[in-house]
Amino acid sequence: MYLRAGVLSLGLLLFSRVLGLLRESAQAAAFGSTGVGDAVIVMFTLPDLLVGMVFSGALSYVLLPLWAQQSPAEQQRSQQKVAYALTIMGVLLGGVVWLLREVLVQALAPGLQGALKTLGSDSLLWSAAALPLAMLAALWATRLQHERDFVGMYAGSLLVNAALVAGVLVVARMAWSASALPVLGGALLLGGAARLAWLYVRLPEAVQLPFPAAASLPKASIWLWAALSSGLLLLLPLMARSLASTTGEGALASFNYAWKLVELPLVLAIQLVASLAFPAITRTGPDSAERAQALQMAFVLAWALACAAVAAVATFSLPMAQLLFGWGRMSAGGLEVIAHWSALGVWSLLPQALIAVLLTVMAARQRMHVAVWAYAAGALALGLAGWAGLASGAAVMLALDAALSGVALALLASQRKSLKGALDWPTLVVPLSVCIMLVLTKSWMTGVGVWGLPLAGLYALVVLGSALVSSPLLKARLRLLARIPAKTSKP
Repeated sequence: MYLRAGVLSLGLLLFSRVLGLLRESAQAAAFGSTGVGDAVIVMFTLPDLLVGMVFSGALSYVLLPLWAQQSPAEQQRSQQKVAYALTIMGVLLGGVVWLLREVLVQALAPGLQGALKTLGSDSLLWSAAALPLAMLAALWATRLQHERDFVGMYAGSLLVNAALVAGVLVVARMAWSASALPVLGGALLLGGAARLAWLYVRLPEAVQLPFPAAASLPKASIWLWAALSSGLLLLLPLMARSLASTTGEGALASFNYAWKLVELPLVLAIQLVASLAFPAITRTGPDSAERAQALQMAFVLAWALACAAVAAVATFSLPMAQLLFGWGRMSAGGLEVIAHWSALGVWSLLPQALIAVLLTVMAARQRMHVAVWAYAAGALALGLAGWAGLASGAAVMLALDAALSGVALALLASQRKSLKGALDWPTLVVPLSVCIMLVLTKSWMTGVGVWGLPLAGLYALVVLGSALVSSPLLKARLRLLARIPAKTSKP
């Protein structure tokens, strides 16, 4: 059902992420792994990061099930109520960021010192101004997700990335000066405003009624648990990035670029599957065969895509890093660090594939409090590791893998009764086994250079092919998508 919608969505999201990688590549070329690069990354990522941690996940987990039960008029009224609240909260949160900018810079990029710390603090002024735009955009994107307008939902990020790429390219052509920061900040605001305008145009037409439609919102406790469950998950990589930054200037940038090689397949494939599956799951009964089948399809797709990404990135991380970040001021040593860290961090995609789908189950059943405690335990473990002296990027990546694996296991244990018939373990073992065998060939691929990129694609296809062969459900859905009738045996 959502597989066909995923084809167009995947294309749009792919184009958006390509622009996002172009932005990261331009940043690496302009600033390299330096303190200036650290400050720019903090400025660009903070608005969407804060919105994602506090609001985006909560909006999806709370509003999608609510809208599935409401009429169009009620949906419109509840959307308006949330929009007013988010606008006010965005202004207030922006003021908090402005007032506490020095504290935030110390927490997000502790490796920045002296003038670079001042630069990071000044950059957060622009982040604070962009927050209300990002918050309202998160709400409207959630509404488009409910309407299954994936073109509108994903195309908005193209405008943000295009504006940021333009800003970085302008700054790259000029010597860094006091005028460079306003150029980057202006690009951030321009991109946020353009995305908001696009989403507004794509929203469904307002329902005209002779009297206002009543609309009630879920109680505050449901919002709180949903916000905590989504926010704590995003907090883990943020904590890891800050821990790595303590080793000095440029470490945050290196960790950020390494995590981009992990984040790309996470957002492009795994979270896309969960996003497409969520509306379908909320429209099925809690213990129905339809929900079990929808969940099984989501698990198989997310897991297979995660295994494919691990096989490609873990084996060919250096050629990928060279292609994306090996430009301008980026040094050869810096590329090797990025490649090594990403090859370790990409294994976190396996637990994150399970987590992404499990959260849809828990949100549909309004059981998000279990996820909160699991994430809190993971964050506490990562924090204790940092307090004990964990700081090197490689060690932090491994600790992040372990923390996310613990979260996934805890969620699986808590939802075992509601997952009957949804987890086809034999089907999941096959792509994982193929993935591990392919990664073991990494020592043979040393020095392949740019030829490693098509080989990475081939590795991913092999893993996906193994999943297709082992999953009857996936074969049936793909056959339906291609409109190829199933073969029937002759009597």
